[in-house]
Amino acid sequence: MTAQAELTAFATQFEQAFEAALDARLADVPPRLHSAILHGALAGGKRIRPFLLWRSANLFGASLETAWPAAFAVECVHCYSLVHDDLPAMDDDALRRGKPTVHVAYDEATAILAGDALLTLAFEFLADCDAPGPLVRLLAAASGAAGMVGGQLLDLSAEGRFVDAPKPAHDEAAIRRIQAMKTGALIAASCEMGARVAGAPADARTALRDFGRDIGLAFQIADDLLDAEGDAGAMGKAVGKDAHAGKATFVSMLGAGGARDLLAQTVADARRHLSSLPGDTRVLSELAGYIAERDR
Repeated sequence: MTAQAELTAFATQFEQAFEAALDARLADVPPRLHSAILHGALAGGKRIRPFLLWRSANLFGASLETAWPAAFAVECVHCYSLVHDDLPAMDDDALRRGKPTVHVAYDEATAILAGDALLTLAFEFLADCDAPGPLVRLLAAASGAAGMVGGQLLDLSAEGRFVDAPKPAHDEAAIRRIQAMKTGALIAASCEMGARVAGAPADARTALRDFGRDIGLAFQIADDLLDAEGDAGAMGKAVGKDAHAGKATFVSMLGAGGARDLLAQTVADARRHLSSLPGDTRVLSELAGYIAERDR
């Protein structure tokens, strides 16, 4: 089975388990909020982050049942970030995965609260893990002010959204920093958290974190190319928004050809980190290629 086929099969299994876990946690939540949370969390998607966590844990013999709580936590954070990113004050998107975004389907206030709820649910799920402390620190750092939240602010700043601050220079170092915080931090944390769930040694945790960092970069480069060249129908969301907003991207900085060259190099770099790991790393290696070549 190819990595893409395994990811697709996992996504189906994850969707069922995630829905059951959310329903159990949300039993006493007001119905409108309950519905909005599920709208934001169960709208499909590739489920790459929980898959990476599970595959990283599995290298060291962890069962899927052992990995579920941390996998749910990572996806809660990812879904919360999408709900908030889609808001009019952020990226102002009306479609996500081919469906109306949460603020369009409900309203802005409900969307904000649904995102808040998903973020806090992540740490509720982590509390179910054995020795949750290191996992909490990893996920909090990846999703907080020095990670995803800070990266979102830098991304908005790069668009010139803040009238009281100068628009920062567009250069590759600045784009890499935005990517590493906004996208790469959570992907790297997913891999390292999987290793921690399985009790992997420190050198293996580092290798998987570095692998995740590089595929996070590959994911963003591919996203930039898809925004520039992709099909809105296939992607289930608007395209061409980066150029319209004047956003600094790898495509705007390097051109499409240069971005593809960097993407190929980044995938190769990611794969090198797998060479020191035990077990069958084929799926992780193939997944790096799939991330680079996907069409949505």
